[in-house]
Amino acid sequence: MMRHVVLIGLPGSGKTTVGKMLADALKAPFQDIDAIVSRKEGRPISMIFAEKGEAVFREIERVEVEAALAGTPAIIAPGGGWAAQPGALSSVQQRGLVVYLKTRPDTAVTRAAPQGNRPVLMGEDPALQMRQLLQEREPFYVLADATVETDRKAPAKVVEELVRLARTRAGW
Repeated sequence: MMRHVVLIGLPGSGKTTVGKMLADALKAPFQDIDAIVSRKEGRPISMIFAEKGEAVFREIERVEVEAALAGTPAIIAPGGGWAAQPGALSSVQQRGLVVYLKTRPDTAVTRAAPQGNRPVLMGEDPALQMRQLLQEREPFYVLADATVETDRKAPAKVVEELVRLARTRAGW
């Protein structure tokens, strides 16, 4: 039975980049939860955080992840903080394969910086903030069904590993 593939990890770990490539490789739909939330709310994630607060954003995000999980098996990329929310990972376990895209904080900052739309990285020292995020979130990330290292790997190489996991452990 085919299950969703849910990609988790720090901002800049490759959830969107390799998620799109994985979806293409598997001929699967791609659900970028941040993009869906931003489109439905009519504003960037950073503005939602600023105007409504993180708690409201996380609830909107939770609803959108649940909607994605209720649909056709897909590649789903929630925001970097989703996995650390109460009950998030347990909500996926039967319906999807959760894969942690593991990235060092300094690599993640370099990759995440060009977008400039990451509310958790808008402060004085993004590298320090990314290390703090990893410290807070990694206890949740390591609960994933599988881990794929993304440092010093081309996105295509990461996708190869993800395709193999999707085929052997998620029925693709």
